[in-house]
Amino acid sequence: MKFIVKLFPEIMIKGGPVKKRMINMLTDNLRTLLYRVDKEIEIKRFFDKIEVQVVEQHVDAVRRILKQTPGVEQFLEVIQYETGEDLEAIAEIVAKHKIALIDGKTFVVRAKRSGEHQITSFEIERYVGSYLFNKGNPKGVDLRNPEVKVEFELNQNILSVITKRQSGLAGFPIGTQGDVLSLMSGGFDSTVASFLTMKRGIKTHFVFFNLGGAAHEVGVKQVALYLWSQFGASHRVQFISVPFEEVIEEIFRSTHESYMGVTLKRLMIMASEKVADAMGIDALVTGESVAQVSSQTLRNLAVIDEVSNKLILRPLATMNKPEIIDIADKIGTREFAENMPEYCGVISKNPVTNASFSRMEREAGRFNYDVLETAVERSVSIAVDKIIEDVNAAAPVEVVNSPDDAIVIDIRRQTEASHSPLSIENTNIPFNELNRTFKNLDQSKEYVLYCDKGVMSQLHAQYLRDAGFENVKVYRPLVS
Repeated sequence: MKFIVKLFPEIMIKGGPVKKRMINMLTDNLRTLLYRVDKEIEIKRFFDKIEVQVVEQHVDAVRRILKQTPGVEQFLEVIQYETGEDLEAIAEIVAKHKIALIDGKTFVVRAKRSGEHQITSFEIERYVGSYLFNKGNPKGVDLRNPEVKVEFELNQNILSVITKRQSGLAGFPIGTQGDVLSLMSGGFDSTVASFLTMKRGIKTHFVFFNLGGAAHEVGVKQVALYLWSQFGASHRVQFISVPFEEVIEEIFRSTHESYMGVTLKRLMIMASEKVADAMGIDALVTGESVAQVSSQTLRNLAVIDEVSNKLILRPLATMNKPEIIDIADKIGTREFAENMPEYCGVISKNPVTNASFSRMEREAGRFNYDVLETAVERSVSIAVDKIIEDVNAAAPVEVVNSPDDAIVIDIRRQTEASHSPLSIENTNIPFNELNRTFKNLDQSKEYVLYCDKGVMSQLHAQYLRDAGFENVKVYRPLVS
């Protein structure tokens, strides 16, 4: 099977050197990702496309990667034949693949040539269209709004019959637009904002501020790992966790309750700037949307931004919540966000919505910034691809390799569980339903949670423990 990868149109309108750099980067990114599937996959770069040749057993994996790699506008699945300019041979091969599709339907033929040819695209289309019309049983030909579009390409002597056309992620190749540090809470907004920067070709690192709770940190690591593995795995990025419990305590000690929310956001930006400086990163990313909550009015955002010289990107600034949730649905982060344990350390009473710069200066003057410096010094950075090892090593909930008399609960999505079922008896309760339904189970029994990587099972086991359920552990079978 061959895939023809079409490039994001904004790449093609760049100047020569920039376009060449972006195409080279996309080729390198695809090579990195596809070679993890099979090092024998063939990848060829051209000035306007990339071709990928793959054996049948890896087609599904390659499809998934091409769909999720920034820089890919669309990709065609093609079967190739050596025909030269023999119109009858071309028509016979196209008919072999397409004649059943036009039965009882209107159709149009679209041919694209590249290289040197004695015949025009119009001549090819007319001949093949006439052949299909006479040999098949179509309703008719419709050049403007056909029910079926018969597409193929002729490059020199090679005929490529397009069997399927799929949309890609679009955007620029990751690695072409520099690095950012994304403030990640694990909810809808921060995950979607991070996705949008990755889609735009920006290498996106994550910084998490732990306001208290092991389960929250495990959950945020899980969604960061998911985003990276789905959309940014061509480049290694970091996950930085900053302990913010003592910062919260200092806010309560020093700050008027109405300014606590804005103060917290300012301190997160200040800490992020210090982390970004150490990493050589020039910009920060947040998931803030104008007027969504009290700290996100234009005035308050201006007061927050005052503390940093970094460029602060807000991809969601003018989006409303349904739009954000819709994107989360499409990229697969909605269920993570809906099931993320929340630890709200600062809840302002009567929060200010139009903060005063002078009042903020007075409030900030009472804060002991040594506490913030200490928090940054205690931050821990790990490569995102090491998150699974990190979570499993920490193992705040006991891990067992055999369920013994416990009931195994497979918390994977039903499609995942059915595609790769466990070899032992189990109950499937998807993770997005577990926290709601676990209380209805027989609490006299012991339960062990299972997922593919052991991260989601750790998160939800910890969450259940925090909710008072002591009869839950993590099940990780030994790999034979």
